[in-house]
This record gives sequence, structure tokens and C-alpha cells, in this order.
Amino acid sequence: MAARKAQNRQPRAAPARWLTAAEAQTWRNFASVLLRLPWALECELQRDAGLSFIEYHALARLSETPGHTLRMSELAGLTHASLSRLSHMIKRLEARGFVRREPDPTDGRYTNAILTRVGHEHLVASAPAHLATVRQLVIDAFTKTDLRQLNDAAERILRRLDQAPADDAPRRSADI
Repeated sequence: MAARKAQNRQPRAAPARWLTAAEAQTWRNFASVLLRLPWALECELQRDAGLSFIEYHALARLSETPGHTLRMSELAGLTHASLSRLSHMIKRLEARGFVRREPDPTDGRYTNAILTRVGHEHLVASAPAHLATVRQLVIDAFTKTDLRQLNDAAERILRRLDQAPADDAPRRSADI
């Protein structure tokens, strides 16, 4: 029994660096934003566009590329979705006529996701309500200086996430 306990011991952790009262309040507020903002955006998109946030994001990313086409593996990285999750989502979007899949003509080992005309029209029709919500909840709450500072802070956090071990945080393959 003692031998088994010795095997299960982990290296001693460094002493906790407790947060100050101001740091704790900042963290609680930021964590609340992390929880509440995605839900607010998800609800708006479901109500106004019949899309989930990740579906909207995938369609938007496709709309920004030449030929409205991306390899599925690239789209998975941009949406921070596993290939399996992305494949299921693209299947649902295909059923609605928003995307289609085709073998990559430059390398048949890959599959491309292609935004259809119907998908592009739906995205364009959905954008005004979504952007109004983004403006109302985030952008319009800040001055131009505040927005630059928010962007700088977000970039610093994203750089740290990019440096985290692969099993701790998803990698950012491109700007969102």
C-alpha cells in the first residue's frame, strides 16, 4: 500500500500566489464575461439566424476566403473544433444548403468546405442583427482608446494561450 501511495504522489506544487482583492474582483468580472457573452451571442444567433455561434463563425470564415473555400482541417483550426465536431456541423449546414464538401482539387487526400450562394445570402442577411448585438454588448461600451487597450489585452492573453501546452489550450491558427 505504501508503495502504491508513493507512485501516486505528484511533485510538490509551488505555493499558491493568492489574488489581491482588486485582482480577484477583476478575475470574477472577466470570468463572468467569458460565461455570459457567448450565451448572449448564441441566443441572438439562434433567434435571428437559426445558427449556433460556431456555425455562424464557420460561415463567416468561409466568406472571407478566396472562392469561399477552405480545407476542413483549416476550418477546424479557425473554429477551434475537432475534425469530428466540424464534420458533424458541416453535415448539418450541408443539409440546409449552406455549404458543400468536395475533394481538394490540388490534393485529393483533403476535403474542402465551400460556402454556397444560399449560405452566403443567409450569412449576409444574418450579419446586421449579429453585428448590432456585438456593438450593443461590446463595441459601443468603449472609446477608441479603450478598444485599442482591449485588443492589446486580448492579444496578450491569446499569445499566452498559444504558448500553453497543446493539451491545456487550443492553438490559435489565425485571428478570429
